[in-house]
Amino acid sequence: METNKYLNDITEIKNIMNRSSRFISLSGLSGVLAGIYALIGAGFAYVKLKDTSAANYENFSGRSSSLSGSSVVSDLTLIAIAVLVAAVITGFIMTLKKSKKSGEKIWDSTSKRLVFNFAIPLIVGGIFCLVLMQQGAAGLVAPATLIFYGLACVNASKYTMGDVRYMGLAFIGIGLVSTQFIGYGLYFWALGFGVCHILYGSLMYYKYDRN
Repeated sequence: METNKYLNDITEIKNIMNRSSRFISLSGLSGVLAGIYALIGAGFAYVKLKDTSAANYENFSGRSSSLSGSSVVSDLTLIAIAVLVAAVITGFIMTLKKSKKSGEKIWDSTSKRLVFNFAIPLIVGGIFCLVLMQQGAAGLVAPATLIFYGLACVNASKYTMGDVRYMGLAFIGIGLVSTQFIGYGLYFWALGFGVCHILYGSLMYYKYDRN
């Protein structure tokens, strides 16, 4: 009995240390919804590319600067921003609800470190993508967004659930593979931001949120 008490005490101490060093209120369902938003956005982008003769998807290879200077880039950027805003708002609301339920503060030193480490690769990646479009290499934008997002997840994973690291590695892998299939970046983008987010979010929900 005394041994069990010691084991329970040790387990409780480990749980307290884990909560103090990691932000564990990320919502799995917000990941699922982010994936759905991404697939919807990819659908709109595909229709836009298909219906615009100047931006025929087979020519979306980045080997010329014609796409970079067209209105198609503006439309695709708006779609991407809309997906991002919807995902961020949904994630914030659902994470706020989960943190209140678990009694965890949503904005403390741990969550600040999480946001900071997540934001650095994203900001660098966003600037790099702008440079790619400026240089007429639009076909590499989709792989770059996947790779830098994956790096952001890996970088931030030490401040939240460890499973985020594996999702980040999956994004990096998909991004690297997509560099060898220029012209099909939208499909890989949908696979990463859409399918991977849905799979990861579902896994996180059944692993952490159901209870």
